[in-house]
Amino acid sequence: MSRSVVVTGVSTGIGRATVGELVRAGFFVWATVRREEDATSLREQYGDAVTTLLVDLEDHDSVRAAGERVCAAGPLWGLVNNAGAALPGPLELLPIEVFRRQLDINLVGQLLVTQVMLPALFGAAEHFGEARIVIIGSVAGRIAGPVLGAYSAAKHGLVGLAGALRAELAPSGIKVLLIEPGAIATPIWDRGSAFGDELAGRYPASVHRYAGQLEQAKEMARRGSANGLPADVPARVILTALTTANPKPRQSVGRDAKVVAVMVRLLPFRLVYRLTRARR
Repeated sequence: MSRSVVVTGVSTGIGRATVGELVRAGFFVWATVRREEDATSLREQYGDAVTTLLVDLEDHDSVRAAGERVCAAGPLWGLVNNAGAALPGPLELLPIEVFRRQLDINLVGQLLVTQVMLPALFGAAEHFGEARIVIIGSVAGRIAGPVLGAYSAAKHGLVGLAGALRAELAPSGIKVLLIEPGAIATPIWDRGSAFGDELAGRYPASVHRYAGQLEQAKEMARRGSANGLPADVPARVILTALTTANPKPRQSVGRDAKVVAVMVRLLPFRLVYRLTRARR
């Protein structure tokens, strides 16, 4: 039986690179996208090795429909929860619907996808002896800084979600793995920066107190887009997490992410706070 994997958010970036790695490794891939043109592109590139699913994590009916289709097809070896969005803004002024959207996409949506795919994952655990869930977190799940508070809150939430799922699913033979990349050169940076610019026009005059922080966030996005690791680096880590006999339950990807992981583990909180707080 060919092993199959669901990967969410594959139109660009880490998700798209992961599809390529999995297909080359001989997996059959269920790939979720939000737009039909992205589905067409994937089918043209990978043919019968990929089946696309139109899914929007904010549309729960589309998530459930995808789960029904995958579960009807048989056992599912792996699920890669990759889809996400980074929408910047200072927490004082961030519209609460934008904050909630971050949680819906980056946290709530990950759990719903997992819930609807679990029957097929249980089937794989019975057939193969195990199955895998890979959750794509972020360095922002280890440390929080200014302007990306909503994104960081969701990614910190994924740490708890992954830990609880790991504990609950272990008796069933399903391994839950958390991968936390640092800066990766993907369109998420440009999309987030563009959204921040659009949102800035809705802020009151008091936004001036955050002007420096917002500019620093834009500069970070520019650096991430220009200098971040290529998406195939985390994609290879994901492939290893799905195929190695004893995968790491939590790992950082990229030098910046590894430095942060060591820093928050070894340095006193007061020092970490001084290093991450905004300056006037």
